[in-house]
Amino acid sequence: MSEQPWTIESIRDALGNPDLAQRFLGEINRAPAHELLQVFTKWQGIAQRTLDAVRRGQEIAAAEARGEEPPGQWIDVTERVLAEAARNRAQGAA
Repeated sequence: MSEQPWTIESIRDALGNPDLAQRFLGEINRAPAHELLQVFTKWQGIAQRTLDAVRRGQEIAAAEARGEEPPGQWIDVTERVLAEAARNRAQGAA
């Protein structure tokens, strides 16, 4: 999307989720004129982060399909999660 200017249509399409796209369209259509740019900019950011996350997921899936480690740095928090779960069980949390 960085090569083409963002439009209401491109933001709607980039959101991917029909409910989210409908929420965007509702907000942009109800925004007073002096707030249009602010609403547009907010949703442009959401759309860009959505596209970035999709691309990242595709890169990870492609690496795993090739039998490679996913790209990037990953922090293993398994021990911390297990310790927190044990504490929660000890306190009677579900």
